[in-house]
Amino acid sequence: MVKTESGVLKVLFFIDSLRSGGKERRLTELMKLLNLRSDIHFELVVMSGDIHYQEVLDLGINIHYIIRKTKRDFSVFHSFYKLCRSYKPDIVHCWDSMTAIYSIPTCKLLNIRFVNGMVMISPEHLNILNKNWWRAKLTFPFSDTIVGNSRAGLIAYNSPQNKSRCIYNGFNFERIKSLNGSDIIKDQLKIKTRYLVGMVASFSEKKDYATYFSAAQLLLKRRNDITFLAIGSNTDSDNSKSHISVEFDTYFRLLGKKSDVESYVNAMDVCVLSTFTEGISNSILEYMALGKPVIATDGGGTNEIVDDLKTGFLIRQANPEELAGKLAILLDNAELRAQMGMAGKDRIINFFSIDKMVNEYISLYKEAV
Repeated sequence: MVKTESGVLKVLFFIDSLRSGGKERRLTELMKLLNLRSDIHFELVVMSGDIHYQEVLDLGINIHYIIRKTKRDFSVFHSFYKLCRSYKPDIVHCWDSMTAIYSIPTCKLLNIRFVNGMVMISPEHLNILNKNWWRAKLTFPFSDTIVGNSRAGLIAYNSPQNKSRCIYNGFNFERIKSLNGSDIIKDQLKIKTRYLVGMVASFSEKKDYATYFSAAQLLLKRRNDITFLAIGSNTDSDNSKSHISVEFDTYFRLLGKKSDVESYVNAMDVCVLSTFTEGISNSILEYMALGKPVIATDGGGTNEIVDDLKTGFLIRQANPEELAGKLAILLDNAELRAQMGMAGKDRIINFFSIDKMVNEYISLYKEAV
């Protein structure tokens, strides 16, 4: 049991938004399991009314909306202070750099332990020109604990070792108990090819869809038995479509943001994540939990998930020729796909389970108070 003066540990979670995303999914899964405990009570503060996770709304917890009206809305400081005066949390746990900034004054004034969770990615070049560099410099000295989801991220942010804690994302296998079958997905998408390759990520500056699309078209110049999926915000945008030659567009499905992503991953033969910077990717966790071989860009937190040559392949950044070559190796070797997929699933069970993640957060909170 976690004990404080009141007998119950009180945690206030503070996040910018709960739209679909990696940190948002992680917080959602954490709250779902903490909500089953009698020795921990928590409430949630969100700076946006747009919540994409119905599970959060179904928890029956108190959700406080402190809506930021401008980028520099100083009224948030006052609203957050009033809330903490009323709720009296033992710990404030923020989940991004902006909520870290807003948390610090209140935590210091009210003597609340502050867990800074702004380290979510592993940027290659974090420097004085980057807003997160400034936010780290401002908030780290006042943080009791700095928690990141990858060791690479904590190193990139130069987080003080005596305050740093790495807690990996955890995958909840309950999410894959009721999946649509591969045949249903292929019929829905009108896929006739033998193989299906996919990448699940938003079409954004941090994700390297250009390399993925280029590698796909290199393969399609030599064979016509593969369909390529792109799933995530803006993957169905005009910008995304502009990377596809008209000659090959029948071999692509650019689906945009989808629910039930796990069913689409389950239908894939090989899963790709081509990026420029990455912490611990929820997409890779999903790929491996579903027993799929992974090809991912080397670097950042990805190296801490993917065991190169055992659960998949790590490739150089922005190298479509190498990606195409690794895809060909896996597509032409069913036994290797199965071996890597099984090894990947075992790795998620042993090192990236949801129970392991939640237990480590509880340990962190106990130590903080």
